[in-house]
Amino acid sequence: AAKLELGDDFNYTTSIARSNKDVVISFSGDPTLQREHIKNLLDRYVKSQSKTIKGNLYLDNSAFTGYQRAVGWPWDILGVCYSAPSSAMTLDSNCAQASIYTKDNGTTRVYIPAHYPIDVTTTAATVTRSGQKATQCDLELITTPDNTYKLSGCLVERKKPLPLKFAIQSPELYTYQVVTSILKELRIEIKGNVVVGKKDKSGKSTLIASHSSEKLPELLDIMLKKSDNLIADNLTKTLGATFYVQPGSFNNGTEAIKQILLTKADIDLSKAQLVDGSGLSRNNRMTSQTMAQVLRYIWENDKQLNLIDAMPTSGTNGTLKYRPSMRKAPIQGNIIAKSGSLYGSYNMAGFGLDKAGEPTSIFVQFVRDYFPEKPDPEKPVEAPITQFERAFYTDVVEFSQPQSKSK
Repeated sequence: AAKLELGDDFNYTTSIARSNKDVVISFSGDPTLQREHIKNLLDRYVKSQSKTIKGNLYLDNSAFTGYQRAVGWPWDILGVCYSAPSSAMTLDSNCAQASIYTKDNGTTRVYIPAHYPIDVTTTAATVTRSGQKATQCDLELITTPDNTYKLSGCLVERKKPLPLKFAIQSPELYTYQVVTSILKELRIEIKGNVVVGKKDKSGKSTLIASHSSEKLPELLDIMLKKSDNLIADNLTKTLGATFYVQPGSFNNGTEAIKQILLTKADIDLSKAQLVDGSGLSRNNRMTSQTMAQVLRYIWENDKQLNLIDAMPTSGTNGTLKYRPSMRKAPIQGNIIAKSGSLYGSYNMAGFGLDKAGEPTSIFVQFVRDYFPEKPDPEKPVEAPITQFERAFYTDVVEFSQPQSKSK
């Protein structure tokens, strides 16, 4: 839908402008925006204008509206980065990195790099593996809207720190604090305030500088290879904004996807439930036949779309590089697909390739209610899903390369 509606020249733009005495930084939902980019914009402002802002500095986040997390996202994943909120004001992937260490005295400690304006505390206990089993105690995370994180419960003793990735709970507060620290660093004086929101009756404004993201093909390449949920969700809202000419949301974004695919690709998604771009919501529903229709359209129009190359290749790159079922012949290198999993669901949709690496078949794998018995550590066995996938993809490859069947 993004390829058809936005086109390959599309990119996100974050700009800084002067409006009378005020200065406005306008955010567009760029999922790849980093603090260096904001610093660069303010630096360019200083060099061409002055070190003093006589009025307010507005951080305009009006490009998107509505929920930053889609309906149906499980509450217990909201603290981790793969479910970072989708916001117009997105900075550092709305994700902060930290680590937790176990200590010999039975406590834990947390390390946060100084440049993240978040607060993390831990009351988690360090326990032995047998102690953890006896108490059924796990590491738990409670977040608050002011970017405060509280770790509790237990962590099994470990030699190396456990890396943590916290989803920023309030992108506005986070961005406000980052911008404030950059102003100090650049010694920019503000007579007014730093204000999150749109400037009323803006009047005439003069663009001073802007930062552009990579173009759409590059964004989609990262999104598909790395399974980047934030890019998917922000692009969905951008489609809503572009298609309906109003602030983007999950609601108008998913509706825009349906309308674009119906009018431009003749794919009817009216019976599908789409509530976000990432697929994190438990409320998304789609049949395998509809998914196959989407794959067929991509295949038939790939000269214009160039989407197949952006998808991961089995056992070779992206999210499929280390997938256990895809690491060996004949599957390695012979399937291009996009994976998607939630608790109990293991999905894959893609193409079987011929010997020249060209798609010759389509497959859709929707596995649900997958809850195998816990394996006995004394007798390690390969996961049933891996056994199933290996058999299934071997068939897909043999079907796609008929001459490669063993005698």
